[in-house]
Amino acid sequence: GCCTFDEPLSSCGYSQSDDDDLNWDHVNAPMKLSLGQGMPSGSFMLVNTSGRFSGQKAHLLMPHLKENDTHCIDFHYYVSSKSGASPGTLNVYVKVNDGPIGNPVWNTSITATWSRAELAISTFWPNFYQVVFEVITSGHSGYVAIDEVKVLGHPCTKTPHFLRLQSVEVNAGQFATFQCTANGGTDSGDRLWLQGVYVRDAPLKDIKVFNARRFVALFSVVNATKRDAGNYRCMIRTEGGVGVSNYAELIVKEPPVPIAPPQLSSVGATYLWIQLNANSINGDGPIIQREVEYRTSSGSWYDIQPVDSTSYKIGHLDPDTEYEISVLLTRPGEGGTGSPGPALKTRTKCADPMRGPRRLEVVEIKSRQITICWEPFGYNVTRCHRYNLTVHYRYQAGGQEQVREEVSWDTESSHPQHTITNLSPYTNVSIKLVLMNPEGRKESQELVVQTDEDVPSAVPLESIQGSTFEEKIFLQWREPAQTYGVITLYEV
Repeated sequence: GCCTFDEPLSSCGYSQSDDDDLNWDHVNAPMKLSLGQGMPSGSFMLVNTSGRFSGQKAHLLMPHLKENDTHCIDFHYYVSSKSGASPGTLNVYVKVNDGPIGNPVWNTSITATWSRAELAISTFWPNFYQVVFEVITSGHSGYVAIDEVKVLGHPCTKTPHFLRLQSVEVNAGQFATFQCTANGGTDSGDRLWLQGVYVRDAPLKDIKVFNARRFVALFSVVNATKRDAGNYRCMIRTEGGVGVSNYAELIVKEPPVPIAPPQLSSVGATYLWIQLNANSINGDGPIIQREVEYRTSSGSWYDIQPVDSTSYKIGHLDPDTEYEISVLLTRPGEGGTGSPGPALKTRTKCADPMRGPRRLEVVEIKSRQITICWEPFGYNVTRCHRYNLTVHYRYQAGGQEQVREEVSWDTESSHPQHTITNLSPYTNVSIKLVLMNPEGRKESQELVVQTDEDVPSAVPLESIQGSTFEEKIFLQWREPAQTYGVITLYEV
């Protein structure tokens, strides 16, 4: 890789690129007279920007280098013009393993005299690299030259060398931190950054100086996404040159999310058996933890339970309640839990009512109707949102037992009551409430109530019989067909 350019270019292993706009010129003493005034002395490689449009490029390629020991590339450069305007930019690239050329690791636009720079490149066996010198013309006339390129078998004197940079794996949305350790010193005038290939660069987060020969620079790729995945390397630009580390890979993994909702196996009043159905995922594995998240469809209550099998029984649920059930999957690393997968919406069964209605009491008694009331109750008693409350009553009429049933619609009131009508006066009525849902029924205690007396029916005319005597008339008759109570007086 060393070359003083006193000999032909090919003897150093250097070459011109076929993918640029113009070539570098190999200049030696006999050629200087034809190139005019303002030329630097010695033999060197030169780009004459006179007559060139802005943005034209010339590439000079060093031979491939595979150095496993610490080394330093030292070169001299010259960028000048008569007008004082920059003739162009001199860029230096370090291309690894014939991969993409990436971004420049070093550049300059004006010097006026020969200057020196060094490249502290840390690319380790079995990898190889190639240094590319590029000139981009500015449209102004002038000269850009390099000379005395040396590959030295010792560390650079003004630029730190990085130790091997390790690859980093994170989950999407997390901070990816690269730790760049360097041998050598640094000061406040140095620029440190993390350079990416086709991805965003990362600024310096923190630096820890251990002594004059060792420091560690920390860089973070914040809120990493798949677009940030790729190769990165540590960079330091000093007054004397540039330090370049090896490429390390940023691997960004997407937390796993099930593609399909869980499947329902069986259902009860207080439990749901599900199959996780989480073999197909979006995102990355391996899966190290499975969790079931379930919540009520209405309201804010939810819970998460870890699961160690492909099926799971969710217990201690409320009867007749709709739940949304999702599966959460976790892969290794911080932030490795994915979003909940598609939800299974399902409802538990109703449960048998907790008990029957309590405190059944009489509000009002009349001859032909009875009004009753009871203690109000809610879901905690019905254990179902679909239920009926019926009033069952029975009484004797015409020598036969009559059994009746009525639905009470007054179930949401804070003072529920029901009126039974069309009863017979002065009759014992047995009353009870029955609470029913699809899973069972519960009854209240039975209440026996007698209706009030009422006006009796008329005495049957055909039953009236009379006998006359000198001083009296004797009458007799039958009781009315409906006494509706105890008859205490007849009026004639």
